[in-house]
Amino acid sequence: METLTRILAIACGGAFGAVARYGLNLFFAKSFAPFPFATFFINVTGSFLIGFFLVVFADKLPVTENLRLSIMVGFIGAFTTFSTFELEIFELIRERYFAIAFLYLFLSVLLGFVGVSGGVWLARRI
Repeated sequence: METLTRILAIACGGAFGAVARYGLNLFFAKSFAPFPFATFFINVTGSFLIGFFLVVFADKLPVTENLRLSIMVGFIGAFTTFSTFELEIFELIRERYFAIAFLYLFLSVLLGFVGVSGGVWLARRI
């Protein structure tokens, strides 16, 4: 029963994360074409959130394992879009946007790391 409860917690968080991702994709729809800004923004934001909640849930705010799984695995896991990120790089290269593909890859990795570090830094100060 405990395993089923955890699966349902993850699924519930995942549903909200997927809807949040879809909403942001609609919001940014082709605003910065051909740079895939929506996915870029989601990956950087998701990196920040996972770093933030890593510290908050471990050191600042004790939560149940089900709530932690719902947010960290479910919501953030469905919200971030790494597989989409990889596919978009492939498509940019296929369309011969080599400089944009490299810029997108480089900035996503760099700012994703900055996001995780920023989330950890902020959570340790609250």
